[in-house]
Amino acid sequence: MQSGLDEPVYGATIETADLIAARFAARYLNVTRASRALAHLAGAKRSTRRGRGVEFDEVRQYAAGDDVRAIDWRVTARSGEAHTKLFHEERERPVLVAVDLRPPMQFGSVNCFKSVLAARVASLLLWSALDRGERVGGMVFAGADPQDVRPRRSRRAVLSMIGDMEQLGRQADPQTTTDVPSFADQLKQLQRITRPGSSLFLISDFHDGLDDASLDALRRLASHIQITAVAISDPLEQQLPSAGRYVVADDKGRYGLNTGDASLRKRYAEAFALHQTTLTQRYQRFRIPVIGLSTDSAPLPVLQRYFPAR
Repeated sequence: MQSGLDEPVYGATIETADLIAARFAARYLNVTRASRALAHLAGAKRSTRRGRGVEFDEVRQYAAGDDVRAIDWRVTARSGEAHTKLFHEERERPVLVAVDLRPPMQFGSVNCFKSVLAARVASLLLWSALDRGERVGGMVFAGADPQDVRPRRSRRAVLSMIGDMEQLGRQADPQTTTDVPSFADQLKQLQRITRPGSSLFLISDFHDGLDDASLDALRRLASHIQITAVAISDPLEQQLPSAGRYVVADDKGRYGLNTGDASLRKRYAEAFALHQTTLTQRYQRFRIPVIGLSTDSAPLPVLQRYFPAR
C-alpha cells in the first residue's frame, strides 16, 4: 500500500475536493470484479465472474422448446396464438451507488462522521467503476427528496453524485425527527433507476434496515440486480467507553451516563453485535454480502480485500 492510501478518513463535513481526489486511490480497486472473499460474505456459492444482465429484444411466435416463463401473455391474448419474448445479453453492467446521509449518519466519535466515511466509500466505488469502463450513477438520501443520477459513462456522472453528497450532507440536520425517509422508502425510490443486470452498492448504517418493508423491498431488488451492502459504524456504537461518568445530549436535552456498570457495557456491546449478525444473516438470504467499515479504520484496505485491482 502506498503512503497515505491506508489512512483513515477525517472530518465532520463532506468535502468535494476529498471526494474528487479519491479517484487516485480508486485505481487500486476493481469493483467490476468480485473476489471469492465477497462471494463468501454472500453466504452462497456464486461465480467470482460477474454475469451480464439481459434486456428485451422482440416478440415472436412460440416454438417447441422455448421457455414458458418468457411467454408474452398480452400478445398471446390479442393474437390467439402463443408468443414468447426474446432477450439479448447486455454488454455492460451499470454500477449504481446509493448513499444514506440521513441524520443518524451525522455522527462520529473517532476520526470522522459516518456520513463522511460513506461519501468517501461511494466516491471510491464510483471512480473505480468508471475507470473500468462502466456506466455509473446512483442516489443520495438525506431528507424527503433524494437526488438521483442516471448511469452514464462520464466523469460528469461521478461529479454530479459528489455534488449531491456535499450538498445534501450539509443540509442533513442530526436534530431532525420529521420528514426523514425510512430505509424501505429509499429502496422503493431505487426501483425507479435500477435495471436488470445492474450492480448496486448500498452504503448505510442500516439502523432501520431489518424491518419487514425493507426486507421485502430488498428481496424484489435482489431478484434482478446484484447488491452489495456496505455497513458503516462507529466505535461508540459498537461498545460504550470505559467506566466513568459522561454527559450525552440529543435533540431533547442533556443526560448523564454512568458506564461503570459492567453488565450495562456488556448488554450494549451484545446488542450491536446481534444487530450486525442479524443483518448479515437476513441479507445472505438474498445473496447480498455485507461489508463492515468503521470510522476508526481506513476504507481502502478493506475494500481491496473484496475488490482487488488485479
